[in-house]
Amino acid sequence: MIKSVPEIDFHAGMECYSTNFAGINGTIKETNEEFQVSEIIDYAFLKPPNFSPVQNNEHRFPLYLLEKHNIDSNHAVIEIKKQSGLKLRIMGIKDAKAETSQYASSEQTKNLPKYITTPKTKLNLLGFLRIPLSKSALIGNSFKIKINQTSANNIQPFLLELNKIANFYGLQRFGSERMVTHLVGKALLEGNYNKAIEYLLSYTTKYDSKFSKEIREQSRDPNNYQKLIKIMPKGMDLERLILYALVEGKDSIAVLRSVPINIRRLFFQAYQSYVFNKCLSNALLSNEDIQKCKDGDLCFEIEKPLVFGKIRKFREGIDSNNDVMPAIRLVGYNYQPGKNRFDHITKRILSDENILPSYFYLKDLQELSLQMGFRQTLLCCSEFSHFDMLDLSFKLPKGSYATVLLRELIKPVDPIKAGF
Repeated sequence: MIKSVPEIDFHAGMECYSTNFAGINGTIKETNEEFQVSEIIDYAFLKPPNFSPVQNNEHRFPLYLLEKHNIDSNHAVIEIKKQSGLKLRIMGIKDAKAETSQYASSEQTKNLPKYITTPKTKLNLLGFLRIPLSKSALIGNSFKIKINQTSANNIQPFLLELNKIANFYGLQRFGSERMVTHLVGKALLEGNYNKAIEYLLSYTTKYDSKFSKEIREQSRDPNNYQKLIKIMPKGMDLERLILYALVEGKDSIAVLRSVPINIRRLFFQAYQSYVFNKCLSNALLSNEDIQKCKDGDLCFEIEKPLVFGKIRKFREGIDSNNDVMPAIRLVGYNYQPGKNRFDHITKRILSDENILPSYFYLKDLQELSLQMGFRQTLLCCSEFSHFDMLDLSFKLPKGSYATVLLRELIKPVDPIKAGF
């Protein structure tokens, strides 16, 4: 295990690597075509009796295929709604710096467009479902990725460690180069809404351009709001919404609600993810074996590649580690820690952060309240293959990040410059 990581990884709670492989260096996402992602869906949802190619009384809800580039999934949904009025429901969030294909549904059942194009998206009607698509239909994602400018081409030692990769949340979860979403989330948990707004408007990092830093610095002064609204670039659409609300004199809760709900929820989720990353890092740095369950651990039953079944306590002497996967509780307002090794770590992190699980329920912003969840300790990559060491293809379970695998393979000195 390598303990020295880039500063930005550390800020995301990824405080070490889970493999000893030295890394091949290199860059990713030099073009969108070099990072392709396609959702893997439970095909039962695409067959009768769940699916029909035509709409009828039993199959009323549309199923779309959404293809996009140069835009993240949340903004793609917003772009489509602005153009057509169609409100889509998606199962997973895909990064902007990629060519992606994912499924989408809607509760709208009348006047449904068969095909929509926007500057960065294509939406095609596939057929109709009995019920709107839910996250339970998503199994995982398939990736095709090209790595450029490597300094080494022997990845055989890495392949021997492929099953050791920790299931960290990747940098995208936290805003990548801005690395701010979990900071906003913590401010909300603390009930400090003005601080959350300040983070959204004025927080900067070394990766911000000079122009961006100037805008964010000026946003600290309310006298500049009107001027900034006019000069803000398109990439600062959320900041513009916040400024409009501030100019209108809205209170802090109304200002925060000016941010679309699907993006607003990411703030709590990012802080939950940060605590998970910290827990997993602490476990690795304490030389805990995250590949095998120990007595007292929670575990997922492994149904098949990419698919996890019910979660329960590991039964030492009865269960085989080949049939189960260690699981970690994700903190939420109903979080009740057990006595296993991961719960002890999570409790210590929350204490250091001065955060109580009950904080994840917000009376003022109830729509953001977040329950406890569970997440597996390992990335669980399947069907990994490579061509000339630079062209990769593999599959991951839902919620796992390709960039976490690539981080272990490349070991980038500067993740943002390397395309992460």
